[in-house]
Parts: sequence; C-alpha cells; structure tokens
Amino acid sequence: MNGADLASLICAGAFVVLVAVIVIVLVKLAKLVDVASATIRETGDSLVPLLDELTEATASTNKQLEKIDVITDSVVETTTNLSNLISTLTDTIGGPLQRVSEIIRGVSGLLGKKK
Repeated sequence: MNGADLASLICAGAFVVLVAVIVIVLVKLAKLVDVASATIRETGDSLVPLLDELTEATASTNKQLEKIDVITDSVVETTTNLSNLISTLTDTIGGPLQRVSEIIRGVSGLLGKKK
C-alpha cells in the first residue's frame, strides 16, 4: 500500500463519516417537520371551534348593542320631552309668578312706608 492508496482510504472514510452526519441531520430534520406538521394540524383543528365561538360572541354583542341603541334613543327622547316640559312650565308659571312677586314687593313697600 502506497501513499496514494492511504490518502484515498482516508478520503473515503471521511466521506462515509460526512454522509453519516448528513443522514443523522436529515433524520432529525424529518422528525422536526413531522412535529411541526402535527402542531399546525392541531392548531387548525382547534382554531375552527374558537372562530365559531368568536362569531357567536360577536353576534351576541351586536344584539346587545342594538338594545343599548334603543335605550339610548329612548333616553334622548325622554330628555328632550322633559326639557320641553320644563320650558313650557317656566313660560306658563314664571311670568305670573314674577308679576305676583312684583305686587308683593310693591305692597310690602307701601306697608313699610305707612309705619
């Protein structure tokens, strides 16, 4: 066996070691891809019911918001009616009460002068 044969045996041995390392890495990579695929599949399977529940919750929330809109509209209408009522009462009762107070001031002024 000469030096060239020895060098070719060393190269062949190194190549076999390199191929073995690459095979090990590829096997581990294949396991990683399998685990990732299973995780993605499980996530997809659990995501559909979650999205269904989210859709139901959103629909329920929209129904409640519609009810709140009706209540808010009723409160606005009631407030407007109450404001109009107060304005009408102020106009109706305020004028005569002001005249009565002027008469009372006038009478009390006259009574105060007589003494």
